[in-house]
Amino acid sequence: MVLEAVMLQVKQGMEQQFEDAFREASTIVSSMEGYISHELHRCMEVKGKYLLLVHWETLEHHTVGFRQSPEYQEWKKLLHHFYDPFPTVEHFEKVDLS
Repeated sequence: MVLEAVMLQVKQGMEQQFEDAFREASTIVSSMEGYISHELHRCMEVKGKYLLLVHWETLEHHTVGFRQSPEYQEWKKLLHHFYDPFPTVEHFEKVDLS
């Protein structure tokens, strides 16, 4: 399993519109092959800052399956205009601590 982690900074005054658009966009990502789950967290200290966490079965399910799909174009249309600056996406794998 892979964890996609993205720190999002939404333009000032657009937080509610972003959250509404994200609710709609959630149906897109959750329909993709390899998708497991996702969460959106609002920062309590910094207005407009959000943390997006998405679990995928494999890295390729996100980077190829989702990012190269027609559905991703709709995701971009719904969400990308809210960000300033544009976010960096990072992927993480769980460390076995046993």
